[in-house]
Amino acid sequence: MRLLTILSALALIAYPVAVYYGISRWGLATVGALLTVFFIVRIIAAKQTQLKELKYIGWLSGGAGIALVTLGSLFRQQGLLLYYPVIVNILMLGLFSSSLWQQQSLIERLARIQEPDLPASGVSYTRNVTKIWCVFFIINGTIALITCFMPLHIWTLYNGFISYILAGSLFGIEWLCRQWYRNKNTQ
Repeated sequence: MRLLTILSALALIAYPVAVYYGISRWGLATVGALLTVFFIVRIIAAKQTQLKELKYIGWLSGGAGIALVTLGSLFRQQGLLLYYPVIVNILMLGLFSSSLWQQQSLIERLARIQEPDLPASGVSYTRNVTKIWCVFFIINGTIALITCFMPLHIWTLYNGFISYILAGSLFGIEWLCRQWYRNKNTQ
């Protein structure tokens, strides 16, 4: 089953490139069928995650992807496939922001998987990191939406490359800040 999780992640990452190359080479019907298989794998793989919220995201994003492919095929509108990154950002924003109203933020729950006895300073830190990710999803989702109205190569460049670089950079910067913060608070 771990293979399904890996395939699901790769499909999500490759989605913009698959849309860009697939539609121009094989057409909407073939790409739609392939993407539907990937979305079904995403839904099945979601069962493996430890946090129930991540299961919901897997199910919702997989279902949204199938809906976009189905509507795009029915109405012969390949442009509908471009909205998938927007939907994923909205779902992630909903997941992260809703956790801010709960006792533990999503980042805190993820941190407690590795460090069950998270100190109070860590709880405050993870809440702030959750807020930063919310801002990221708002900005990234807005740009993803704007690219839906641009040429396909710009949409693919942003959603298939630049957005991943930005998310990876935020993740890396946060990891460095976390190490510094830990060292500062343990001395």
